[in-house]
Amino acid sequence: MENIKWFKEAKYGLMLHFGLYSVLGGVYKGQRSRNYAEWIQSACAIPNNEMEKIAKSFNPIYFDADEWAKFAYDCGMKYVVITTKHHDGFALFKSKADSYNCVDFSTFKRDIIKELSDACRKYGLKFGIYYSQDLDWHEKNGGGYTWEPVGCAGVSWDNSWDFPNKEEKNFNITFKNKILPQIEEIMTGYGEISLAWFDMPMTLTAEQSEQIYSLVKKHQPSCLINSRLGNGKYDYVSLGDNEIPTKIDENSASCVDFNSIEGFKPSPYGFYESACTLNDSWGYNSWDQNWKSSKTIYENKKKLNELGINYLINIGPDHLGRFPLEAQEILKGVVELENNK
Repeated sequence: MENIKWFKEAKYGLMLHFGLYSVLGGVYKGQRSRNYAEWIQSACAIPNNEMEKIAKSFNPIYFDADEWAKFAYDCGMKYVVITTKHHDGFALFKSKADSYNCVDFSTFKRDIIKELSDACRKYGLKFGIYYSQDLDWHEKNGGGYTWEPVGCAGVSWDNSWDFPNKEEKNFNITFKNKILPQIEEIMTGYGEISLAWFDMPMTLTAEQSEQIYSLVKKHQPSCLINSRLGNGKYDYVSLGDNEIPTKIDENSASCVDFNSIEGFKPSPYGFYESACTLNDSWGYNSWDQNWKSSKTIYENKKKLNELGINYLINIGPDHLGRFPLEAQEILKGVVELENNK
């Protein structure tokens, strides 16, 4: 199958975490987020009415899809994955299902996903989407409320600050009215989608995971779905965040789909991917200067690729739509190391 072939040969991709959290840059009213700046709404318990003010002002005037895609191409990457909607519920595409998006709600008025998908095709890059299919803090009935906050990067997995009564929450409502319709919008409105990168399966039932999987395949039969969809429905295994294993161990917890009712099963096609950051955060974090060196990234890439694992390296663009200079220099340095090996 062609989709299996390209993924196995790709080896290197660019992940982009971009959204309202990029505006805050890891700081809200003098309070820092934790390491994951994209979790700042939960980390600082920012009310939705405050996030909506930020959403109205969202205006990344230096966003240039062509520039982003060309950078990935010049770095030798073969595919790009971007956050279409992260846990804060704000979408980077025009959505009929929900107006909380960068076209209808913000000053920007442009469809970032459309522009980037077109630019990726121009440079021969496969285009993938990240979509938070469970957590959604803009929704009273967003998921995560059945889990205790142990291990999360905020005060809770769900929006417990605006909507504290768990007994009143029903994820089925958000799933039916927002999650499924938005996934269908993405799968039908942006040309070929090569990867669907889901995240944090916590509340989804097995039936709901099956619904998402079937919906994606209905509209995009060749689209590969990662193991974080949940409940054992996937095409390839996403390893843990920043995981650089020394071997693929099919009995290792690192490869387990933690919400799978079927328990662990290896990728049916025998391929894997590790998504990793350049510093400690996925979203733009103004105070996080713990950057990895070009040599470290080069060596990680080599280790992963030798194991047959794709390296999906992340950049968090800032509020104006610019790649941090440090991120650019690191990845350009990787190219130089590869050219001189």
